[in-house]
Amino acid sequence: MKHRQTDAPPVAAAKAAFSGATAYRFEADPRAPSRKTKPRDRRRPDPLAAFFDTEVVPMLEGAPGLRPVAIFEEMRRRHPDLADGVRRTMERRIRAWRALHGVDRDVIFRQSHEPGRMGLSDFTDLADLAVTVARAPLEHRLYHFRLVYSGFEHAHVILGGESYVALAEGLQNALWAVGGAPREHRSDSLSAAFRNLDAAAQEDLTVRYGALCAHYGMEPTRNNRGVAHENGSIESSHGHMKNAVRDALLMRGSGDFSDLDAYRRFIDEIVSRHNARRAKAIEAERATLRSLPNLRTCDYEETLVTVTSSGGFLLKRVFYTVPSRLIGHRVRVRLYDDRLDLFIGSTALVTLRRGRPATAGKHGHVVDYRHVIHALRRKPMALLGLVYRDQLFPRDAYRHTFDRLTERLPERAACRLMVDLLALAHDRGCEAELAQVLAADLAADRLPDMTTLRARFSPDPAALPTVVVHLTPLVAYEALLSNDIGEAA
Repeated sequence: MKHRQTDAPPVAAAKAAFSGATAYRFEADPRAPSRKTKPRDRRRPDPLAAFFDTEVVPMLEGAPGLRPVAIFEEMRRRHPDLADGVRRTMERRIRAWRALHGVDRDVIFRQSHEPGRMGLSDFTDLADLAVTVARAPLEHRLYHFRLVYSGFEHAHVILGGESYVALAEGLQNALWAVGGAPREHRSDSLSAAFRNLDAAAQEDLTVRYGALCAHYGMEPTRNNRGVAHENGSIESSHGHMKNAVRDALLMRGSGDFSDLDAYRRFIDEIVSRHNARRAKAIEAERATLRSLPNLRTCDYEETLVTVTSSGGFLLKRVFYTVPSRLIGHRVRVRLYDDRLDLFIGSTALVTLRRGRPATAGKHGHVVDYRHVIHALRRKPMALLGLVYRDQLFPRDAYRHTFDRLTERLPERAACRLMVDLLALAHDRGCEAELAQVLAADLAADRLPDMTTLRARFSPDPAALPTVVVHLTPLVAYEALLSNDIGEAA
């Protein structure tokens, strides 16, 4: 256009490096080619024209949260001739209408984080990973801790629910692993930490959780109930953690572990690899964390129970057996997520595996046959109707053997033989080896022979020789104190 002020169209076009024909065409119509294209008209009639404005729009205005698929199904009910292929068209039309006339949506505000300020805790369910321990399904959760600034993570396998003891144990393990405590600890509305009873109690911390945070100098906070993105720095990490565990299980080739400790080491290795990639940021944040106290605070619940004449006690809808010499005593129990520690006064007695209530409101049972085998020897028929009989057997081979015995033998003989087998496993310390023999007998469809088994798992403790040690009487030492020896000395 600058050259056109002084030159003819062919000359101006040549100076602008395009053809003269283009110059004459531009002289006739200066619009760009994209402006000359006419909008394409509809090739087919609008399938929603008859009812979108009159029926769909009032539904969107009256119920903004209504799903497009629900609206489509309602329109199909009202208009049976509506084709299935119109669903996507309706979804796009509804999406466009909401962009122009819909309600305002919540906005997520990205935050900048300073080192040492905030740590986050949450629990996530790993049931969909199908992890097994000794080929038994493992029902568990993962306690997950994360420092917002550096991304330091810690994970702890939890066997129960979101309890205070699980939170206290996992949080303290994380703080001692990183070597310091942030100024603020944030969680969602964990039932382990907050009492979500009513609106007046939404900000009410439990006494134990408040004491736990105070012990480490942290301020306890939480996000609003039901607003997960306010805890997004750890909520998004849940997905990454699950994917990392899933991938590691696939590369491992099996989701079965020999014991719980092996699975926990597996999780620790995955988390350690993640932390190693962020080592520089973690070291920078570690310098800003609060110093840890000299000792950990308690991460257990403590209660007193009385051992009943049944040889155990009931705690949180689970019956636990203990050595019968404790019947009638009041025992102090420290309840952890995965175990119980029993004390009389300050004397430690025994550690029991923690059980969980059964489904349908029934009590759970944690039974050790060693605690009751001496009583069963005197009352073998008690085995027949025992409430916790299935939990009494230490391995599946014993339980299947008893089923076979009750089919083949009279009840009294079956109970007597089964008690003898349990007593043999206890007295000779051959529980695992005896289970293998019983499994072989079941496969061969034969009953166990106690005479053969006693000979195989010998020696019999009752047949061991008695060793008599003769002690020198103390009076014999008086000769060393006689006057003659004293004078000679």
